[in-house]
Amino acid sequence: MEITKDIRYIGVDDHDIDLFEGQYDVSENGMAYNSYVILGEKIAVADSVDGGFVDEWLGNLETVLDGRTPDYLVIHHMEPDHSAGIAAFMERYPQAQIVASMGAFRMMVNYFGTDFPERKMVVKEGDVLDLGGHSLTFVGAPNVHWPEVLFSYEATDKVLFSADGFGKFGANDIEDPEGWACEARRYYFGIVGKFGKFVQAVLKKAADLDIQVICPLHGPVLTENLGYYLDTYNTWSSYQPRTRASPLPTRASTAT
Repeated sequence: MEITKDIRYIGVDDHDIDLFEGQYDVSENGMAYNSYVILGEKIAVADSVDGGFVDEWLGNLETVLDGRTPDYLVIHHMEPDHSAGIAAFMERYPQAQIVASMGAFRMMVNYFGTDFPERKMVVKEGDVLDLGGHSLTFVGAPNVHWPEVLFSYEATDKVLFSADGFGKFGANDIEDPEGWACEARRYYFGIVGKFGKFVQAVLKKAADLDIQVICPLHGPVLTENLGYYLDTYNTWSSYQPRTRASPLPTRASTAT
């Protein structure tokens, strides 16, 4: 799926899962594990997928690469449904570097027995990964919803890679008749809700960015009415009631 001319979607849909994280019922609509590719002079892959779908993900990546080789794997969040393919990626692309926060690399040792010391690039708030024609500026987002989390902002196409932020339950190949808000609300309060002050902190950082697209790690890519999604997250994370004057949209706007 093309998000912009140089940013592509390579995620997968899971229709076999019944309980997300062993407790949230998603049996009717499944779950999406999102991953993206930024095609600059250098190529960055943003995040991996759940362990049961690594081969499918790598196949999606090969299709988008069209014979090219990725230079970086950027990890925004180390939860296993987004990091299970790291070792397979690093084996397949031995020249690629892995880009993540220091906290993420500490977790990699526990997950894989290594933090890929010869190939790792530690980044933090404000660091920039220059891809040539595109760049990723990293935004610290600790506890949204794990402590190692980073967001990143692609300045050329004005895309925010928001980790678990703005995600929702449900596979992307099924249209949710209830729209984005219902399952996004259930996802937010189940997964992120108790970390409202941290969401507030990252929303303040996002307010300084010109965001035209939001690419979360679950659910649809958001491309229109972004003020609504940002305002909704502000309401939820500040624990304020939504007024009748602020209706919920019937569906999310997504890239095609």
